[in-house]
Amino acid sequence: MGDVVKEREDAPPRFFEAEAAGLRWLGEAHARGGVRIARVHEATATRIRVERVSPGTADRGSARAFGRALAVTHAAGAAAFGAPPDGWDGPLYIGRLAQPVAAETTWGVFYARDRVEVFLRPAVDAGNLPAGDVAVVERACEAVAEGAFDDDDPPARLHGDLWNGNVLFAPDGAVLIDPAAHGGHRETDLAMLELFGFPHLEEVVEGYRLTHPLREGWVQRIAVHQLHPLAVHAVGHGPAYGSALVDAARRTLALCGRS
Repeated sequence: MGDVVKEREDAPPRFFEAEAAGLRWLGEAHARGGVRIARVHEATATRIRVERVSPGTADRGSARAFGRALAVTHAAGAAAFGAPPDGWDGPLYIGRLAQPVAAETTWGVFYARDRVEVFLRPAVDAGNLPAGDVAVVERACEAVAEGAFDDDDPPARLHGDLWNGNVLFAPDGAVLIDPAAHGGHRETDLAMLELFGFPHLEEVVEGYRLTHPLREGWVQRIAVHQLHPLAVHAVGHGPAYGSALVDAARRTLALCGRS
């Protein structure tokens, strides 16, 4: 069984190299007990070749083990909020969309500016976010940027695009692929798992909590951390995501007593 090869002749600058850098950075944590990462065998301007993961089954035990390992990966840390993988000086991407690199000491400023607001105009231009609803999302971003949800957690080493399609279960446990790796808040990866559904998610969370306790109220904050993936999907996946983004923004405002 050969490797998995992805090719794209019109790939943006350093697109596949960025993916490889993210995989390798996340992979550094595996030696310390973090999640296993698909090994990179080649990355060029137009293609990436990674190991093919043998299929296994997601059960309660493997889900809990994944949660424990994800907490370790997050704890490996990052240089700053918005920081790229260590040693990577190129662009960052999520899917086919570029994302800014940052070096912030507080999470809210980075997240609002570089993971939500940056996608609003493209979502409007795509016809998936009504222009009249942008102000609601902007008010939520203002609250986030002002520190309404900041805490003293250091930057976590995030996968950054942790939906269930990027978590493969091999016979020996979970393996991550296709990251948008950067320094962020640990709750963001968990929120994305919740957004798109995940097998035995309650076991993932329990394994995570046993390794790294989650702050009180993290379930209520899921809406805050889903602003990013919803904004990204509002750019290219239809108006339903624009509506979901506005709803998450309203829930974010309600959490901090704004409207």
